Amino acid sequence: MKKLFLLVYLCASQIFSQTKFNEAPAWAKEAIWYQIFPERFYNGDKSNDPTPIDMKGAWPFYVPGGWQITPWTWDWYKLQPYEKKLGKNFYDLVNIRRYGGDLQGIIDKLDYLKDLGITAIYLNPIFESPSLHKYDATMYHHVDNNFGPNPELDRKIWSEEDPGNPSTWQWTTADKLFLELIDEVHKRGMKIIIDGVFNHMGLTSWAFQDIVKNQQNSKYKDWFTIKKFDDPSTPENEFDYAGWVGIKDLPEIREDENGIVTGPKEHIHAVVKRWMDPNNDGNPNDGVDGWRLDVAEMVNHKFWKTFRTWVREINPQAYIVGEVWWEDWKNDKMFDARPWIQGDEFDAVMNYRFTRANKNFVLNKKEKDDAFAYIDSIKTMMNSYGENYFVMMNLLGSHDTERLASVVVNPDFKYDHGANARDSR
Repeated sequence: MKKLFLLVYLCASQIFSQTKFNEAPAWAKEAIWYQIFPERFYNGDKSNDPTPIDMKGAWPFYVPGGWQITPWTWDWYKLQPYEKKLGKNFYDLVNIRRYGGDLQGIIDKLDYLKDLGITAIYLNPIFESPSLHKYDATMYHHVDNNFGPNPELDRKIWSEEDPGNPSTWQWTTADKLFLELIDEVHKRGMKIIIDGVFNHMGLTSWAFQDIVKNQQNSKYKDWFTIKKFDDPSTPENEFDYAGWVGIKDLPEIREDENGIVTGPKEHIHAVVKRWMDPNNDGNPNDGVDGWRLDVAEMVNHKFWKTFRTWVREINPQAYIVGEVWWEDWKNDKMFDARPWIQGDEFDAVMNYRFTRANKNFVLNKKEKDDAFAYIDSIKTMMNSYGENYFVMMNLLGSHDTERLASVVVNPDFKYDHGANARDSR
């Protein structure tokens, strides 16, 4: 009897130790991450490829005549016939390109990823959006219809909903395929997290478009930072609002002293529940295993504390990683992310400090760190992050930076400097 009691006690203690609110999940310490930018990963279903109507509302806000999907193995610098006719600079053309990557393409490659030794997948944004990058969400509660098997049917389903009322939300074919992807990932013993872009939405956002249409009469007028409504008595359009770092394509969600305001906050909560426990049965095994949070330093800490509570109530083993990066880009100063990883917000951040330290030690030619400087950089991070250091998302490049091969060719640029698409590489 004593042995049985001891066994029960040890099991209970182990479960408790794995689910403490302020601790990172144990699996994250061993995670080998693979980042996937869905539109550019693999085209597994050509029947769902984007068309000009799917791109409406995305920068640069036009689709030229003769536009077509870029073939999967097409040389990056080779122009298609429609691109040649435009007569524009190459780098003005690449944002019009689409390659047709989709969820089926990811499913098709899961065994390949497993063979590589990958244990965790991070997906860039998958939610509905007209852009190639999806950081300008139209809606958070549906997967992009061109990532699923039936874009036309998905549009019909959208039209039957009130996006502001979660009780009307349905599951599109793209949503269902994403749930299948989650299941296939879990069957292989891997984890999957998705990008949450909750600082801003896109111009095509259903809530923002309601404001554009109804101005101060919109019931969503408090969701965004509106500076001025249009005066219908004048020929000019005075409507003005805040965009992320001044970019009007990305209207910012409004915050007050407590973070994101009530309307969008409640909406985001519903979105979190939808993707973390899709069938709402209390078992999160059918949902995502965590979140990567975009431009996290621009959202009030109080909101992220609430966000962690939502996530951990659903899945105590979920992983939350924030994009906390540049404190002062011009002066090459990165954030010390300690305030975000005290156990009440994030488990980790994307560890660009680690990336820079390795670049400066291994690749730099002119201003190269010696072994002592490198060790000091690592020790500084370890002292800042404590136990969380061991669950950081360490990386050597991302969708926001130059590729590692470009760093090798151009070793003396400061990290993430001189990496604009128009810079000579």
